[in-house]
Amino acid sequence: MPSPLSTSNLDVLAALRSATGSRHALIDSAMPLSADAPTLHDYRLHLQLIAAWLAPLERWLARFDDGPQHALPFVARMPLIESDLADPSLRVRNDTFDTVGDDTTPSDAGDAAYRWGACYVIEGSQLGGTVLYRRLREMLAPHPLRYLSGDMSGDMSGDGVPPGPRWKVFLDAMRRDVHAPRDIARACDGARDAFDRLLALIPATQTVDINADSGAQKALGELRS
Repeated sequence: MPSPLSTSNLDVLAALRSATGSRHALIDSAMPLSADAPTLHDYRLHLQLIAAWLAPLERWLARFDDGPQHALPFVARMPLIESDLADPSLRVRNDTFDTVGDDTTPSDAGDAAYRWGACYVIEGSQLGGTVLYRRLREMLAPHPLRYLSGDMSGDMSGDGVPPGPRWKVFLDAMRRDVHAPRDIARACDGARDAFDRLLALIPATQTVDINADSGAQKALGELRS
């Protein structure tokens, strides 16, 4: 059976899933909202982690108008995070978050394929947020959980498309734009780097070998050759 990354069966989505699966699973298990019964304290920490990760990526992506930035309208998600953090149900707490995010922008600024990979992680995180929203909206009420719901109403900067339909549009556009072997490999680089920036913010994940999937790494090397 051929590897999902083999040149005989190229698909950017399959390649991205294979290249980032261990990272994705690690983040899913380590984020504050992974607790069996998360609290508003956990949601605040979740938002602070995402903000430290997402803010520099949003500033970087806003500089471009090709690749994923041409295919979909830019969505500024930081206003949702800021609105959620300002909600009275969170502001009454005195939680602190002392991890400083990587404020540098990725070095591959001119590479559209790399940005497709980074956006795969960002768009996927918003889609995953809607799953968390359905699970937590009653548990954490009356907080509106705007960021998890993807609520772009009011004066938020968004395209008005819910995360689910937007994800489908994103995948279709990515598959049209990223199909050459080297572009797929570069998209995988961008996705891994985006995951790694978030993992670096979570102390519990910093001693885990996230490059253990040698089969996927070998296949990606073949794509670049």
